[in-house]
Amino acid sequence: MIVAGVGPGLAGACTASALTAAALEGAPYGLVVSAGIGGGFLPEAPVGSLVVADEIVAADLGAETEDGFLSVTELGFGTVRHQPPGDLVRLVADAAGARAGAVLTVSTVTGTAARAAALRERHPTALAEAMEGFGVAEAAVAHGVPVLEVRAISNPVGPRDRAAWRIGDALAALTQGFGKLVPVLESWNRHDG
Repeated sequence: MIVAGVGPGLAGACTASALTAAALEGAPYGLVVSAGIGGGFLPEAPVGSLVVADEIVAADLGAETEDGFLSVTELGFGTVRHQPPGDLVRLVADAAGARAGAVLTVSTVTGTAARAAALRERHPTALAEAMEGFGVAEAAVAHGVPVLEVRAISNPVGPRDRAAWRIGDALAALTQGFGKLVPVLESWNRHDG
C-alpha cells in the first residue's frame, strides 16, 4: 500500500515510482488499485456507499471554449479515459455490493450545483468524483499494468457543505468493502477475462 496524497500529479508520480521500483527489483505488480474516498452523484451514489470505476475519467483536463468544454481527447492531445478490466469490475462490485460506473478525476472539487450538473451532462454514467484516479491510471497504463479504482462516498457532489461530510463513515465503508475484495483481488488473473 502506498499513501500518495492529494491530486492526480502526486498520485501518478508516486504510483509510477512504486511500479518502476518493483519492476527493477524483479517483482512487478500485476494490478494497481486506487482507493479512497470521494464525492457521490446523487441519488445513485449516496454517502456511505461504494463505487467501482468502470471508467476512470479526467473530467476537467481540456479547454474551456465559447462553445463549451473540450477534453484533451477532443483537442487531439491524448486520452482522458481509462477502462479497468470489465470482468474485474463486475467481480469487485458484486463482492462489495458496490455500484459500477464512471469515476471522475477532477483537479478542483465540485462546490456548486451548476458544476455538478455540467459534469453529469458531460459524463452521464458518472457515479463519483475524486482527485487521484486518473493519475494512478496513467502510471499503471504506462507500465502495462491493469488498474482499478474503488471509492467510498463521503459527501454528495455539489454545493460545498463541509459539515455534512461523513469521512469516518466513508473510511469505515472502504475498510469493510476491502475485507470483501481481498479474495477477489487475490484470485483474479488478468488473462482470464
